[in-house]
Amino acid sequence: MKNHLFEYRKYVLGGIAFIIVVGYIIRLAFLQLSDGEYKSRAEGNAFFNNVIFPSRGVIYDRNGELLVYNQPAYDVMVVMREVVNLDTLDFCHTLGITKEQFDQRMETIKDKNKNPGYSTYTQQVFMNQISAEEFSIFQEKLFRFHGFYVRSRTIRRYATDHCAHILGDVAEVSQKEVDNDDYYDPGDYIGKQGVERSYEPELRGVKGVEILLRDAHGRIQGHYRGGALDRKPVPGKSLTLSIDAKLQALGERLMEGKMGAIVAIEPKTGEILCMVSAPSYDPHRMEGKQRGAQMMEMQRDPMKPMINRAISGTYPPGSTFKTSQGLTFLQEGIIDVESTRYPCSRGFRCGGMKVGCHGHGSPLPLIPAIATSCNGYFCWGLYHMLNNRNHYKTIQEAMTTWKNYMVSMGFGYKLGVDLPGEVRGMIPNADYYDRRLGRWNALGVISIAIGQGEVTLTPLQIANLGATIANRGYYITPHIVKDIEGGHIADSLKVKHKTKVEKRYYDMVAEGMRRAVTGGTCRSANTSMYEVCGKTGTAQNRGKDHSAFMGFAPKDNPQIAIAVYVENGGFGATYGVPIGALMMEQYIKGELSPASEKKAEVFQNRHISYGTGER
Repeated sequence: MKNHLFEYRKYVLGGIAFIIVVGYIIRLAFLQLSDGEYKSRAEGNAFFNNVIFPSRGVIYDRNGELLVYNQPAYDVMVVMREVVNLDTLDFCHTLGITKEQFDQRMETIKDKNKNPGYSTYTQQVFMNQISAEEFSIFQEKLFRFHGFYVRSRTIRRYATDHCAHILGDVAEVSQKEVDNDDYYDPGDYIGKQGVERSYEPELRGVKGVEILLRDAHGRIQGHYRGGALDRKPVPGKSLTLSIDAKLQALGERLMEGKMGAIVAIEPKTGEILCMVSAPSYDPHRMEGKQRGAQMMEMQRDPMKPMINRAISGTYPPGSTFKTSQGLTFLQEGIIDVESTRYPCSRGFRCGGMKVGCHGHGSPLPLIPAIATSCNGYFCWGLYHMLNNRNHYKTIQEAMTTWKNYMVSMGFGYKLGVDLPGEVRGMIPNADYYDRRLGRWNALGVISIAIGQGEVTLTPLQIANLGATIANRGYYITPHIVKDIEGGHIADSLKVKHKTKVEKRYYDMVAEGMRRAVTGGTCRSANTSMYEVCGKTGTAQNRGKDHSAFMGFAPKDNPQIAIAVYVENGGFGATYGVPIGALMMEQYIKGELSPASEKKAEVFQNRHISYGTGER
């Protein structure tokens, strides 16, 4: 008789055996194909991947002067599973650290919350940026410290005391940066600010690697397959900035003890010749291990030296903005350059609205109104534009038209400069006033015609206005990098932006700016060496007014357009005009005359008191 129970038991046992075998196969496949920890262990036992860091691209000014270079440095690395029989006291003494610092660092490395991706089989950074002197001492004893290695790299050094906001700095990557880019591993370095950040992909290069064989005791036996799989590092590309280092140095010197900015642009190319933000700081403060402490100190400084006011500061442009208004009124047919004359009885007065002004002839046509910086003229111009029902059906349509002219001139949006931190400024539109004021009329917004009210610009945008007038109706995207080694700057930085205003009207406004220099508010900028065109700005503020200047030179073959903005500097002619004149002379002539050098010393030593409040 057949035993069916035995038959069933055979199938059950066979099924169990089959399931166990399949389970082992799946687990082995998972360990080999999916689990990075076991893969790291297997590779770590047989191989040692020695990462070779590329040298970072160096940085020059437009004349070939070296600004940023590299210096050798070394990182102490540790593979935790290989640390055996360590003489901790000898190790600490060799590196100049305490036992407490050693223990704290080892615990931090092992903490997966602070060090995600930690593995005992992979290299971890124990101590970074030790000097060549420290390295030579450590190298002599390295054979005693099993599990510790040294990898070479380069760190940034600055050949200048200037350009801190432009150059930026390099520091260790954050975990977020590691997660966002496969190029980086914990302990790597990345550009954090300035061109170091915006041109990081070009500057960093490509890492190399040596694949080394280990024996059963973990000792290095040589290159795997004779080095056939090794990769050499590819150095980063060098950058040539558009900055003139001597002009930048003069600008920072003239802005000592002041807050504000200077921006100079070469009109025909859009290349930024200098970008000064005051107060600034010495870029050497951001070198090496001291960076963190120095950065915290500057962040606590109430003068906020780390803010790049040239692109991140927004200010009322004051009377420099009147040039854009004259251009708009001419193109829209609101005014005629000769026949339209508006009264100014020391200001604009209409329907109970009063805007003050200084004493000058009245009534005036456009060109003398620019030369004398007449508030009344431009207030009347905007008043008539917003109330003109022959041109526009509603005040909202008129306001939208006005806003579109301002946007075409580079206001209200970012210009797209190749630096991090640019802000857009403020150009109000009809929707803004509808939401904020409900029912509104021209008299309620008239102050925007003279660069006050809701209008704010960055110093870069004010300088770009000067470049646009110098070019008679267009601007090239302002940019800080002139050339990239082995390549070219982005096409987006070469775009010619045309405004909505015809060239002939720009000629008229340029003539008004020329007269401002020969006999108006910018007389201190006049020189026999070349024709300067300028426009002052005295921007109202809760405290003392801001001093501003916008101009270009020479008139008919412009080489430089410039904006100077000094917070609480008073009238535009007090600080803005003389500083702008000195900067233009330095760039056009290549040096200051003895008389101008004496003026520079005066402004260098003329400081403004800002108090200690937060700004």
